[in-house]
Amino acid sequence: MFAAIAPHGGIAIAEACEPDERDLALKTRAGMEELGRRFDAAAPDIAIVATPHNVHISNAMAVVVAGRLKGRLNGVVPPIELDLASDVDLAWQLLESMSGAGLPSAAVSFGSNDPPTAVAPMDWGVLIPLWFMGGRSEPPVPVVIVTPARELPASDHITAGAAIASSAAASPLRVAFIASADHGHAHRADGPYGFHPDAARYDAVIAELVRTNRLEGLTEIDRAFVERAKADSWWQMLMLHGATAGWRGELISYEAPTYFGMLTAAYTPGPSAASRQLPTTGLIP
Repeated sequence: MFAAIAPHGGIAIAEACEPDERDLALKTRAGMEELGRRFDAAAPDIAIVATPHNVHISNAMAVVVAGRLKGRLNGVVPPIELDLASDVDLAWQLLESMSGAGLPSAAVSFGSNDPPTAVAPMDWGVLIPLWFMGGRSEPPVPVVIVTPARELPASDHITAGAAIASSAAASPLRVAFIASADHGHAHRADGPYGFHPDAARYDAVIAELVRTNRLEGLTEIDRAFVERAKADSWWQMLMLHGATAGWRGELISYEAPTYFGMLTAAYTPGPSAASRQLPTTGLIP
C-alpha cells in the first residue's frame, strides 16, 4: 500500500542529536515527518524493512523470523528505543517466495531456539525509519526485516523485491515496504571514509533517478562507482524497484549535512497514482 526510501543516520532524529548537531539534517527531519504522515494515511498493517545493517550472510539474503525485534540507539539519553512484534507468518511467506524465485536466502533468528519466542536485535537501519513510520503508533505496526547480499547481482535484488510484492499481494494484510538507505559516505575528508568526489556524483545520480521516477536506471550504475562513493543504498533501492513496478515515486528531500547523503522519497501504487498531483513540500534544494 505504501513504499519509501528513508535514511537511517542518527541525526534524522532530533532527540538523538548532540547540541552541535541540532541544526543539521533539518530537511531530512522534515522529510521523515512527511513520510510518517503518508505512512499513517496509507494505514499499513505491517512494514517490511530492507536494511544494510542487520545480519550479513555471504552470498545470501536474509529474512528475520524471530517473534520480536528490539533495538536502542547507543549513547542517547533519554533512550531512543523500540520493541516491536515481527509478523512471523509473513516472514516465512517472504522467505518461501524468495526461495521459489531461485534466490539464495536464509531464515535468521536469535537467542531462543524457538523462533516465535526469540527476540532479534533491531539495528539502526530499522529503528530510525520506524521511529517515524509505525514504530510509535498505538498499537505499533509489526515489522519484517530483510537484508540484501552485496555479493549477489543487481538482478537478484530486483527479483527479491518482486518476491516481496508477491508475498504482500498474497497476504490479507496491508503492507508497506521501506528501503532503509543512506547514500554516499565520502562527502568529507574528516569523515570515517575520507573524501571521494564520487560520493556527490553518486548522490546526484540517485536523486535524479528518484526525481524522474526511473529506478530502472539503478541497473546501469557500475558497482565500482557505488564502492568509490561508499554508498549503502544501491541494493535496497534495487529491491524497492522490484517491489514497486508501475508505482509512482516522489522525491521529498535530499541533503548531505555531514559526510553522508540522506534522501527521503515516497511511492504510491497503481495507475491512479501516476496521474495524481502529489503535494510539494519545498524541501528539495
